[in-house]
Amino acid sequence: MNLTLLSNWSVFHNKQKLHFLGKLTTIILLMISLSVTAFAQTVVKGIIYDNDKLPLVGATIQVAGTNVKAQTDAEGKYQIAVPSATSKLIVSFVGFESQTVSVNNQTLVNVTLASLNNLDAVVVVGYASVKKSDLTGAAATVSAKDFNKGPLNAPDQLIQGKVAGVQMINNSGQPGGASTVRIRGNSAITGSGQPLYVVDGVALDGRSARPSASAGIGTAPAGNPLNFINPADIESMEILKDASATAIYGSRAAYGVVLITTKRGKSGDTKIDINASAGVGNIARKVDVLTGDEYRAALKKYGLTSGDFGTSVNALDEVLRTAYNQNYSVGISGGTNGNTFRASLGYQNQQGIIKGSDFKKYSAGFNGNFKFLESKKLGLDVNMISNQYLENIAPITTDAGFTGSLISQALSWNPTQSFYNPDGSLFIDYGSTTINPLAALAANSDKAKVSTILGSVSPYYKITPWLEYRMLASVNYSTGIRRASTRSTLNLQGIQPSGDFLGGYASYSNTELVTQQFTNTLNFNKEIVSKLNLNAVIGYEYSNFINKSAVNTATGFGNLPLDYTDAFEATLKANRTFVTSYDPTTELQSYFARAIFNYDNKYILTATVRADGSTKFGTNNKYGYFPSFAAAWNIKQESFLANVAWLDVLKIRASYGITGNQDFPSGSSQQRFVYRTPSKAGDPIPQVGINNQNDNLKWQEDKQTNAGIDFGLFGNKLTGSIDYFNKTTKDLLYPQTAFAPAEQGNVITWKNLSGEIINKGTEMSLNANIIEKDNLSWSLGGNLTYIKNRVENLSDLIKTGALSGQGLSDVTTEVIQNGLPLFAMVTRQYNGLDANGFSLYTDDGFTKYYVGNPNPKFIMGLSTNLRYKKLSFSANFNGSFGQSIYNNTANSVLAISNLGSRNVSSGILALPVQESLANPIAASSRYIEKGDYVKLANATLNYNIGNIGKAIKSLNVYINGQNLFVITNYTGFDPEVNVNKSVNGVPSAGIDYTAYPTARTFNFGVNFSL
Repeated sequence: MNLTLLSNWSVFHNKQKLHFLGKLTTIILLMISLSVTAFAQTVVKGIIYDNDKLPLVGATIQVAGTNVKAQTDAEGKYQIAVPSATSKLIVSFVGFESQTVSVNNQTLVNVTLASLNNLDAVVVVGYASVKKSDLTGAAATVSAKDFNKGPLNAPDQLIQGKVAGVQMINNSGQPGGASTVRIRGNSAITGSGQPLYVVDGVALDGRSARPSASAGIGTAPAGNPLNFINPADIESMEILKDASATAIYGSRAAYGVVLITTKRGKSGDTKIDINASAGVGNIARKVDVLTGDEYRAALKKYGLTSGDFGTSVNALDEVLRTAYNQNYSVGISGGTNGNTFRASLGYQNQQGIIKGSDFKKYSAGFNGNFKFLESKKLGLDVNMISNQYLENIAPITTDAGFTGSLISQALSWNPTQSFYNPDGSLFIDYGSTTINPLAALAANSDKAKVSTILGSVSPYYKITPWLEYRMLASVNYSTGIRRASTRSTLNLQGIQPSGDFLGGYASYSNTELVTQQFTNTLNFNKEIVSKLNLNAVIGYEYSNFINKSAVNTATGFGNLPLDYTDAFEATLKANRTFVTSYDPTTELQSYFARAIFNYDNKYILTATVRADGSTKFGTNNKYGYFPSFAAAWNIKQESFLANVAWLDVLKIRASYGITGNQDFPSGSSQQRFVYRTPSKAGDPIPQVGINNQNDNLKWQEDKQTNAGIDFGLFGNKLTGSIDYFNKTTKDLLYPQTAFAPAEQGNVITWKNLSGEIINKGTEMSLNANIIEKDNLSWSLGGNLTYIKNRVENLSDLIKTGALSGQGLSDVTTEVIQNGLPLFAMVTRQYNGLDANGFSLYTDDGFTKYYVGNPNPKFIMGLSTNLRYKKLSFSANFNGSFGQSIYNNTANSVLAISNLGSRNVSSGILALPVQESLANPIAASSRYIEKGDYVKLANATLNYNIGNIGKAIKSLNVYINGQNLFVITNYTGFDPEVNVNKSVNGVPSAGIDYTAYPTARTFNFGVNFSL
């Protein structure tokens, strides 16, 4: 019956119901199918890496054709649902090539993004940014992942050995000490010769507020003016080398430009980055002097009956120590809707390997990038760096006489003589000029405090998508205080008591530096006709520079039981001096423009011009004009190379331009005087001339030609560049003193010399990604530079390179002379010892010869990175070849004439002829040594633990070593040395004199994110 009923009810009696039921069934089946498909979505996971197989944090993964997106976490990991096993993913990250990959039924998809090969990467080139493919000049970028690692004091140490054509020397091992940076050779006969540093658009003036006054024992080595910047806050550094790249900075770009970009916040959740390390350091290399037993043997060999005090000591070890360091940095960053921020704090505490010396630094920074209005066309960038560092400075000087400073006192101390009296007190021989180094340490106090704040605000308005106006206003304020004293207990002339003089010396000094900068720019970037793009900037800039200082000195404190610098009033008025100074304010007004034409990404032309007006120069030459022109051809973009699969990049470049130099004292073109104390009240205040007027003083010019080629091969696994450069420096700025004492009051007149300094050479860099696998990668990078330096058409003979120590008063060993390299070493030519142990010289020493060149012929750098799964290793080498070093220490501190009273170099006793004790100390080529070296400056072993729980992200632990070894034949502490031995403001090069020794350090650290 039921069947009958069903049959009766069925569709045969109602066709409309039949159609309705069919449609309903179809819809239900379709919905079920869609539902099943939705529930069957594939979940894809993976890690996004960079070229070095390091995880990229914040990379974006998007399902092609949809709005479905995901971002990588702190370990570079992502997870995303895809609608189909055949879907495609688009992976992107700022500064890297976007990549589209097919899922292909996989649930694990790891992707390695290639950096825009640095071709489409955005590069900061001064007042604007351009794609690297549009660059026509010689420039190099070093990013944070490629920096030298470890607890470094200043930014210039981050790039040592990293860039072709750039030589970076740590002048000594002093914590926070000065460095020498040379870009494409040396051409400075006055001033520092250092590049211009620009931090987030603010140009630094290269000055340090640390006062130079020391504790009355000589001139202390300088500090590094970049110490106020925390290296942990730096994102990248751009090094501009040729005139096309640097001409936009005009009169301050003669020695190259280094652009420092600090880290910025990124949109997303607030993130905390933490880095902490601690380490230990000891002296890296020692100078060979005699031990106690060797000294006794030497006395016996020479038949001396005095000089053996019966014990054995090592004076250098007594003033050295195992030094500890700590370094901490915290960065907090985040933002939403394009408004981002980053704040940072840093603390560094680095003991020096010399007892009592150390360097402490406290730093804080903030930057914000904010956008306003619904259109987001109005923006504001804010930057602030604040820093204070404290130093305890060792009693080491660059110009100590025969009594020496701490290092020379330790090296020359008789190794058979105790430092202490029988009662345990320090042995001090007031009848001798030999100084107990432990007594020198105990008597010395030299403390410096430098505080700096660098702040800038930069509002901008995007008038159209291709036109932007930007203004930048900045202030760089720095002040330094230095308290230095030497107590009366030391048996040093001018310090020890004598008659009514109670002894002791103190100085209190302070310096205040202010730099203000106001910049207005208009940036244009648009395709103006088909295939032709114009990237241009025009601007106006005004800067002023202020320098104030004061120095107080006093003597005659005696046994006052206080720090001498707290009790100046306890000395006689006649024993006090008080000097203040205020340099004439320097003002710099500039107009500049640059245009980059790019046709079809093949042919690129760049033209730049800057006009600088400075108060430093004479009234007839206030303005200098600095143009440059450059062209590039991206040959790879041509159709005839389009199908050459193994060739990825091929570009040739050529440029010519002029830059300038105003690195000399303020007011140099004006008539200047200093005041002196009148004899009595009511008398006219005496004035003493220090500078003559010169209305024709003009800009020093550097003309530079550059030709280069960039290439990338085999999927950019092998990339590099080769450049030839020729730089000529003319109109040399020089402070000339009248030959006749009565002429012009015998004060200096700044003039432009007629000579030229030529630096030319070739530089090459090469980088290879040798192995690129998920679990294993290896990259190798190197650079090599050949430089030839020569002085031409100079009629003057300029002496510099002052030697110091016993028997070397008023002796110089370097010259700036026509036909020779800059700072050529000219002295007696040593030919060994005669049969009686006396020095033999060509022409009996009456004629001086060119016998040494402190400028290297070759400089090199080598870096390697090796990664196996989560373990990675990096090492950085640097080297220099072909340069000479004058060993002033061996010349005057460790001579054979010391034997019987002080120590000598152990090498003297190994000579084939026994040197006579009466052989006089004299400057000669005997003390000029080859300075060739290769140094493993930095190595790091890192293990990436990854995430721990939900809080700690991307935890890394590492061990780092610095100055691990050096290969050299140089007999001093370190061939990487450059003690300031200038004469009348003319710098020197390649002289070593009792410098602070270099430390070898090992550090253990961790870094992670929260």
